[in-house]
Amino acid sequence: MMKMLILCLSICGLLIASSSSRAPAADEPAVAAASKAADSWLKLIDDGKYSESWTQTSAFFQKRVQQTQWTEQASAARDPLGSLTSRKLAGAHYTTSLPGAPDGRYVVLQYKSSFANKQSAVETVIPMREADGQWRVSGYYIR
Repeated sequence: MMKMLILCLSICGLLIASSSSRAPAADEPAVAAASKAADSWLKLIDDGKYSESWTQTSAFFQKRVQQTQWTEQASAARDPLGSLTSRKLAGAHYTTSLPGAPDGRYVVLQYKSSFANKQSAVETVIPMREADGQWRVSGYYIR
């Protein structure tokens, strides 16, 4: 859990340090594919299907966070917020390196979100491209 928190905090620092919220044109296909995977995954989170969302995460994520642990943490973070009222992609950043994570292909996505019990939130979702070519979520953070 601590490693996941550290990874999330490191990623947030990376995002703040980044001056551009748009990916370079060459990375747009990766951003589009990663965004599609993130949107599907977020739908599971929005529907309270936390256990199922874990099964859709990357192997990297699953090795570090047990399914029951994820279900408890996700429920504790999201349930108090209430239902999603809006979500808009605010920025996307393609990278091959993240603090605390192995080198690979990542897209760091930030969404401006609103919930029934929290009008303004920022969700960060980090899909990674796995060896089978699929993009799967490797990190999630909400503030």
